[in-house]
Amino acid sequence: MTKPAYVIDEMISAKSIAARIEDLAKIIDAEFDGTDKLVVVGLLRGSFVFIADLVRELNLPVEVDFLEASSYGDGMESSREVRILKDLRGQIEGRDVLVVEDIVDTGHTLHQVIDMLNTRKPGRLKSIALLDKPTRREVDMKADWTGFEIPDEFVVGYGIDYAQRDRNLPYIGKVRFT
Repeated sequence: MTKPAYVIDEMISAKSIAARIEDLAKIIDAEFDGTDKLVVVGLLRGSFVFIADLVRELNLPVEVDFLEASSYGDGMESSREVRILKDLRGQIEGRDVLVVEDIVDTGHTLHQVIDMLNTRKPGRLKSIALLDKPTRREVDMKADWTGFEIPDEFVVGYGIDYAQRDRNLPYIGKVRFT
């Protein structure tokens, strides 16, 4: 097996991520207080670690569903064409929904997913992203809540990959190509 031609520098520690998720869960608990069940929709694949940790911190009844949207493939740049590869299994009409995204970069994916889900008439629809790169934004889209704002760096870890590698890192790391 050949070694990748890059190194990873820790940007956000596992401890910092855990503390921020705890804070975000309290905000979400307050926002959705009284809900009969919150449908937490993870955008695959990058959000799977974030969604697992987030739902464990929530003090609400939750249902977890997944939607797979892709605009990257194995590259480092968004194609800006968002394809839905896997749709929700359940119905969301009239229900409280929280969309969980790993990173908002150009904004195209989250924007198109929110637009699509709004056509299904949810009761309340909110979004959360672990990471936000506002300097890369191409559409007017911002998650309702964000874990961390980061500079325009290519990152991996905590579910986020580069060509299907490094998702298993417990922290967010900046990729430096060698």
